[in-house]
Amino acid sequence: MIGGRTLTTYAEEEVFSKDKMQQLQLERLKKTLARVEKNVPFYREAFDRSGVSSSEVHTTEDISRLPFTKKQDLRDNYPFGLVAAPMDEVVRIHGSSGTSGKPTVVAYTENDVSHWADMVARAIYIAGGRKGDLLHNAYGYGLFTGGLGLHNGSERLGCATVPVSGGNTERQITLIQDFMPRVICSTPSYLMNIGETMIKKGLDPRATSLAYGILGAEPWSEEMRRSIEEMFGIKAMDIYGLSEVMGPGIAMECHEAQDGLHIAEDHFLAEVIDPETLEPVPDGEDGELVFSSLTKEAFPVIRYRTGDIASLTREKCSCGRTTARMSRVKGRIDDMFIIRGVNVFPSEVERSILQMDELVCHYQIHLKKKGSMDHAELHVEVCEPFFQALPDGDLTDPVAQELVKKIQYVLKTQALVSMDVYLKPPNAIPRSEGKAKRIVDQRTAEAVK
Repeated sequence: MIGGRTLTTYAEEEVFSKDKMQQLQLERLKKTLARVEKNVPFYREAFDRSGVSSSEVHTTEDISRLPFTKKQDLRDNYPFGLVAAPMDEVVRIHGSSGTSGKPTVVAYTENDVSHWADMVARAIYIAGGRKGDLLHNAYGYGLFTGGLGLHNGSERLGCATVPVSGGNTERQITLIQDFMPRVICSTPSYLMNIGETMIKKGLDPRATSLAYGILGAEPWSEEMRRSIEEMFGIKAMDIYGLSEVMGPGIAMECHEAQDGLHIAEDHFLAEVIDPETLEPVPDGEDGELVFSSLTKEAFPVIRYRTGDIASLTREKCSCGRTTARMSRVKGRIDDMFIIRGVNVFPSEVERSILQMDELVCHYQIHLKKKGSMDHAELHVEVCEPFFQALPDGDLTDPVAQELVKKIQYVLKTQALVSMDVYLKPPNAIPRSEGKAKRIVDQRTAEAVK
């Protein structure tokens, strides 16, 4: 059920004409702007400084006249300074992991939770899930929005939902075998971990009942998608969300085309800007994603800078939906590193190494200092057959060193970056039970020495 409607085909809003969608967005944007201007001092003061009030927004394009909201603004107003509803109307509070200081906190009214469930139900349907399916949810439950967000949407759609959460990989495998789910939800790196563990146990991941994977919470490449699809014999789709804007379900890749993520435009207004100049970039060009919420009551956000790099397209998808689509996230501005003037995202490195049959998808990039210069090392695992073919598993063998040179050449020609490459034996890189840790930044520690 989607807001009282049984979802058996496209949601009505997913096939709106451009004019009809813009009309709906403008109506909802005006209400949201009036709400934050009245109830949130931060926004009222920010609008005053910009010289633009909510009453002066006459088209959706006029939002570009308003100031941005940044993650630091959420931290500065911790915990409830940006809440736009009375606290006795708030029914749920989520937050980020808080790995760098206090978490960013977001709040939801009963209507917010219901709208969120609708959006995630639509997302699961877009990805191939249907009423009556059994859905295995391996996203973490707790302050993180992933687990409960997918859970509520799955139940709203009418799926039998298994709230297994993350971790305990042996139990995950047992439940997949015994319960026979059709849909699985997790981070892509953790699903790879599950598959590898099955293979080590002598089990064939392709023999499971799984048909669709709803994967997200970390950037992942097309090469990673192909590896997962080949390993499990499924279709793997990308889901996008972040807790500051709502959680999972902001956008979802369709199983028909797998060509960009359909944005829930009836609930969010999307922009892409140049992160340096803050000016808008044309559709099809990469930039920083910016979202404004249109229906949230407790925690509306206006022009929130996500830090995620992607592009937008407004062409009708071959699946029939007319909503704008965002590309898969290329990386996060926070994750980007600069080596000798070259901007590099971990996903670009992943894309390069997964082209090589000798390597698997487990890797880490270690950032160090050499003198005053930043320096990068790639630590990457070789596959079991390659390792077994080496004399005594010797990774200093000439054959292995030829592979090192090949990797360096591919990185230089495709990602335009030079790195020292260290081959690792199978299972040497720590496995993820949630978001994979791709960057190990040792520069600050070395500077302290």
